[in-house]
Formats: sequence, structure tokens, C-alpha cells
Amino acid sequence: MSLSVDTLIWLAATLTEVAVIGLLFYRRIWRTLPVFCGYCIWDVVGNVIGHFYGLKYFQIYFAQAILDSAFLFCVLVELVWSLLRPIRASLPRSAMVLVGILILVAGAAIWPFAALPGLAHATSKMGLLFTQLEQTTSILRILFFLLLAGGSQLLSISWRDRELQVATGFGLYSIVSLTVAVLQTHQTTASQYVHLFQFETASYVCCLAYWVFSFAQKEAERKEFTPQMRSFLLAAAGATRSMRVGLSESRGDKPPKDKH
Repeated sequence: MSLSVDTLIWLAATLTEVAVIGLLFYRRIWRTLPVFCGYCIWDVVGNVIGHFYGLKYFQIYFAQAILDSAFLFCVLVELVWSLLRPIRASLPRSAMVLVGILILVAGAAIWPFAALPGLAHATSKMGLLFTQLEQTTSILRILFFLLLAGGSQLLSISWRDRELQVATGFGLYSIVSLTVAVLQTHQTTASQYVHLFQFETASYVCCLAYWVFSFAQKEAERKEFTPQMRSFLLAAAGATRSMRVGLSESRGDKPPKDKH
């Protein structure tokens, strides 16, 4: 019995992602990036559920998109926290919370611009939310990749560092995904829509293949930040700590209310 193109691409994606998970454990990458490892496992499970049931129940796809976005947010926070390893001992405990807040603010800023033109009249309210959520996470991943790639010298990272490898895979796939989403709004036939979807899924397989190739290599030894970047990050951490202490003291210095 011959398999359809969609099934072949799905099988390739599932098998390649299993290979990625295997390398995450074999190379012990899960020790430094446990959330990303968990995301890959979740994605395999989600793809299996979506393949067999998602086509019948859009609610399953929508629930998966929400969980996927929450997982990706945690992955981005983890990547930033992992990048800060050289100075993490000098950072306050609230630094990770601040990183999460900054990423949330970036996502909130992207959200109003993530709705594709003309889509509001072509789909349901749930479908519009689903698409807007997917495009918001795609744009956020692209910006994250561009920031890491553009600031690689200041951050003292290269393409052999796991953080940049993960961000590159996400970023390149998201660029294709966003391009396909824009093109699909201008398609007039169902076959064109399907072909674009197949192209997008195939690009995800390429992203997974890139991770397989990257994770099969030994990771580069983590370098210290440049003096300029180290000074900037420590100054920002100091300012944040001073602000937090100042706010705590201002609340604690309030005179007690007169009971008489």
C-alpha cells in the first residue's frame, strides 16, 4: 500500500525528532537544556496526536498551539539563562524572572501585528486566535534568532554552541512558516494551500536534520563574555537589584498607622 506525501513527511519528521531526542540524551544536552529536551518529547507526542485526531477536531490543534506556545516561552527563557552561564553567579535570583518578563513584553508587543491582513473575514474567531498565536511565536523566534546571531561576537558564542544551534533551527523554520502563512492568504485553490503546507512541514524536517547534524558534534567550550558585554550585563543586574532593594525598603519604611 502506497503512502501519501503527507504521511511520508510526517513519518520523516517523527523519526528525525526521535533521533534529536536520542542525541539530546546521548550528548547529555538535557542537563543544560532540560526544558528544550522536554519540548522535543512533547512535540513528538503532539504530532502523533495531531496526525491521528487533529484533522477531525480543530479544538485539539488549538489546545496544542496554546501548550506549544507556553513551552516555547519556557525554552526561550532557558536559552537566555543558559547563555548567561559565565556571569550567572553574579546575578540576583530575580534575574530569570526579569528575563521571562522581557520575553512576555516582546510577545505582547508583537501580538497586535501578528494578525494577517484579510484573515478576520476568512475564518472563525477561534481560527483567527489560532493563527495569531502561531504567528506571534514565529516572529518571536525569528527575532530571538537574529539577536543571538547578530550579537554572537559580544556574547562570545559560535555555531558550535548549543544555544545558537537551537535558536537557528527555530529561527529558520519560523521564517519559512511565516512566509507560507502569508502566501496561503493569497491562494485561491485547495491544492495550492496543501502544497504550501507540505513545504512548511518539509522545512521542519530540515530544521530537525540540522539539529541532528549539530547535536552529533561536540559542543564548543563556553567562552567568557567580552569585557564590554560583561560590564553591561553586570551593570544591568546591579541596577535591577538596587531598584528591587529600593522598592522593598520604601515599602518597609512606611510608618505604622496610629491605632488611637
